[in-house]
Amino acid sequence: MLNNKIRTQEEIDTYLLDLKRWMAEEEKKPPEEMTAFFVSRLDRYEDVHLENWGELYAHIAEFFDEGLTALLDIGCGTGLELEAIFRRFPEAQVTGIDLSAGMLSRAREKYAGMNFYAVEADYFSCPFPTGTYDAALSFETLHHYPYEKKGKIYEKLFHTLKTGGYYIECDYVACCWEEESLCREHYSRMRRKSGLPEDIFLHVDTPLTLEHQRELMEAAGFRVWVLYQNSGTVLFRAEKQNKGGRI
Repeated sequence: MLNNKIRTQEEIDTYLLDLKRWMAEEEKKPPEEMTAFFVSRLDRYEDVHLENWGELYAHIAEFFDEGLTALLDIGCGTGLELEAIFRRFPEAQVTGIDLSAGMLSRAREKYAGMNFYAVEADYFSCPFPTGTYDAALSFETLHHYPYEKKGKIYEKLFHTLKTGGYYIECDYVACCWEEESLCREHYSRMRRKSGLPEDIFLHVDTPLTLEHQRELMEAAGFRVWVLYQNSGTVLFRAEKQNKGGRI
């Protein structure tokens, strides 16, 4: 059973002070391109993620409806979230998309014998088939991308789901407008420092507030619920409706 935890104002104030100190230190370092960042950390990727979100990985399948047969997982990494999915839905067909060949190789090894299809690609430019999946999933990936990019991926996810399908997102969400602004400004400074073109992704966090994240999903056509919140981690369910309303 997952228990919600909402930060107090005192906790938020302390967190923002720590965030500003961390950003000041980060800006002394060279920016890292997204794929290179994860390649260099492949050997400890799973340990770090399980330390931070192990309980959520263990429970993520509980948020999916019975009868799941076709799932799209964007930014799947080594497939930590898929262990629980395949345990509950062993016959499900899962397509996992990620930029890192090394991470996808590990996911293929783990889920050999399961219906797992790995796609090495940028999920923003990779075409998604229309009306194909029962559900889609992202786990701690979209906070790496700016506002406009998030809006575009929500539109793609909406169109790739079957009518009555749904999207589950677990991600890092800004505690307030101040954090969202700080992160956006930090991203802009790191982008200028990198000298890289806009189509090259940087590993810099750009979380939105819960309200702005929800607005983008709703603008794409989804009806959205918050299922779980633990400090900066929020779990959303976004449903693609029939014309008559909720399924």
